[in-house]
Amino acid sequence: MTSPTPPRIDASVHVFFKDGADLRRHLREPFRSRGFPDPDVAWYSRPGPKYAEGTDGADGAHPGSDPALVGRQVLDERGFDYAVLHPMSVAGTLPDWHLGTALYAATNQMLAERWLESGPYADRFRGTVRVNPNDVEGAVREIERWRDHPRMVQIGLPVQTQAPYGRPYFKPLWRAACDAGMPVAVHLEMGVGITHPPTPSGPTRTYSHHAAYQPMTYIWHLLNMIAEGVFQEFPELKVIWADGAGDMVTPFMWRMDTFGRPHLEQTPWAPKMPSDYLRDHIYFVHGMLDGPGEAEYASEWLRMTGKEDMVMFGSSYPDWQTVSPEDLPPGWSAEQRAKVLGGTAAGLFGIDRLVPA
Repeated sequence: MTSPTPPRIDASVHVFFKDGADLRRHLREPFRSRGFPDPDVAWYSRPGPKYAEGTDGADGAHPGSDPALVGRQVLDERGFDYAVLHPMSVAGTLPDWHLGTALYAATNQMLAERWLESGPYADRFRGTVRVNPNDVEGAVREIERWRDHPRMVQIGLPVQTQAPYGRPYFKPLWRAACDAGMPVAVHLEMGVGITHPPTPSGPTRTYSHHAAYQPMTYIWHLLNMIAEGVFQEFPELKVIWADGAGDMVTPFMWRMDTFGRPHLEQTPWAPKMPSDYLRDHIYFVHGMLDGPGEAEYASEWLRMTGKEDMVMFGSSYPDWQTVSPEDLPPGWSAEQRAKVLGGTAAGLFGIDRLVPA
């Protein structure tokens, strides 16, 4: 008898409101009457259309806003058993944190009602609780609001911040995530925010520079969290860098390990070797722009620094860089592909249903 296999899980599907009016209907006053940026107003122009062909909703609705269409294209046509939905927003980069928190609350309500509690694919969708790092108290309240929802499986934060995530200011967030038993997914926020540039050193000049440099922002947060002892203080915390950067972690961890012991007197609150904090804490969503592509050493590369137990597949549907399982490096072993395509995500999100082979 053939052993059952883990479910196939798309760990990063982007979902949206139908349009601005749809978002306003989910807001309460005084925020319903306020102005806010459009999520499709971006820092840079991409090399072509912003969204994949055929992903528009009915009557011109925003791509990624129709649960039935997303379910059919991601689950039925691409062969996935589950999809983890990440609602896209501009809320985390707004200077008015009251408005940002209200936008996230409306987003979470829409996600639950429209995607997780109704429709033919609700039982195969899993959700992300979006919270505002600029309003930690409000973020903790939002986590408490949704932590017991059976289909909310992670907490979503923007990668653009005014300070690295290792700062003590964010400790209540990590404590709330651990108490809820939910991993934290950090993803690039959409739109244009006044106070939050997309890289640690400010805006880049071109899209190609931005796309190449963006993963450094995830590593910047990760190294800071390790050095500040976040994972030592919160041993149950799990963080997903949900928009790439897995191909950056190995060389930077080699470099950080070089100074891990000699400089222990500077970081006594993080006594382990830096790379020791990766296992069981750190995960990456693998996307189109991540290496090593078709290189012969792709399998060896995935084993380095334990990445084969950290990397998860994410299509980034419906974005222009939407990927399919066929786009994964052909040099990966069957075991590695099984982990990336669902095995690791199943364990992380508690999706333990096995699929007959």
